[in-house]
Amino acid sequence: MKITLQLATILLWLFSSVTGLAQADSSATPVADSAAGSSVLQNKYNNELDIIDIVRNIAHKGIGKRVDTGDIKSKKLRVSVVPAAGYTLQTGFAGLLAGNATFYTHPDANTSTILSSLTYTVHNQIILPVQTNLWTKGNKYNISIDWRFLYFPSYTYGLGGHTSLSDGYLITYSTIHLHQAVLRKVAENVYAGIGYNLDYYWDIKELNPPNNHTDFKNYGDSATEFASGFTFNFLYDTRSNPVNAQHGNFVNVVYRPNLIIFGNTNTWRSLTIDLRKYIPFPANSNNVLAFWNYEWLTLSGKPPYLMLPNTGGDPYSNTGRGYIQGRFRGENMVYLEGEYRFRLTNNGLLGGVVFANAQSFTEEASSRFETVAPGWGAGLRIRFNKFSRTNVALDYGFGLGGSSGLFVNIGEVF
Repeated sequence: MKITLQLATILLWLFSSVTGLAQADSSATPVADSAAGSSVLQNKYNNELDIIDIVRNIAHKGIGKRVDTGDIKSKKLRVSVVPAAGYTLQTGFAGLLAGNATFYTHPDANTSTILSSLTYTVHNQIILPVQTNLWTKGNKYNISIDWRFLYFPSYTYGLGGHTSLSDGYLITYSTIHLHQAVLRKVAENVYAGIGYNLDYYWDIKELNPPNNHTDFKNYGDSATEFASGFTFNFLYDTRSNPVNAQHGNFVNVVYRPNLIIFGNTNTWRSLTIDLRKYIPFPANSNNVLAFWNYEWLTLSGKPPYLMLPNTGGDPYSNTGRGYIQGRFRGENMVYLEGEYRFRLTNNGLLGGVVFANAQSFTEEASSRFETVAPGWGAGLRIRFNKFSRTNVALDYGFGLGGSSGLFVNIGEVF
């Protein structure tokens, strides 16, 4: 889950509320609760180190004495929590509490995850997402939930790629998003199902717009925006750990028809295609070469302005490292990213990444892709939980026109 702290983020302290054990390494098969099983896990991880080890050593045994989290037995849940503070142009100073939980609903199921955070800013902004991805016994069903509440001014820069940072101004609003889907296994690693999405924005206001003919006004200029519709979902997933995939492929396709009969003011249809691939490189190492392609398309009709494809508008707010959220917006979006993840220490505590991405949006007048906005940067990974392979991700990204910023995640960006 992304906590977009564009200028500076200070991690105040780190603490993990450990209520159990979730084995998430893709090379190990989940084991039943037993002394033998716990011994296997302990042997596998006793050369690994994470922040939980460090905190427990200091808190319970004193500096220099090790308490390995591999000693925890007969549990299935691991929770990681990170309080932090930071500053962005969008939020001013902000305090936040972010965390994730990884667990197994059954020994032969994929890792299930729950992600959430609570952010409050000096401008009285509130950001509260709750995202879950649950796998049932034998991976027969996949249940996903994405619920969000925001009171959050958002910068907008107009439509298309021919905009600059100087075009930006704030639109303030409150919004609630209720997205959920249930998918059933139809073949090995292949799922299909339906869902329902509801999005509602209210009290939408432009703050000090640069002129009386902004793209927002020309597009529709409404104090409320509403969208409701069923979704048709396809999923192909060979990853065993969605928090930090070491290998495998991921394909997620969502078709969303927003019909008038479901309360929409007009009918419009969208399609999102999310493709990811993970390759160990070198082959027998812990380093990973990862690729991401995200396409967000308007097939017909006219979506509300705030629901148009935009930078950082994906479900995890992670597209476009190097640019502020909402930097680009248009009826169609194509996005590509590549990242190389590597260890800096043999015990896995520290790692690094280098990344590059590119995004393009169609223009309002021509409906064509006319510009490409590249982004690039590097980052540090701090192993927070070695069983779920959860990292604290600190990335600094750059973009065109002097755009840059610090991006913080709990877990990998994709």
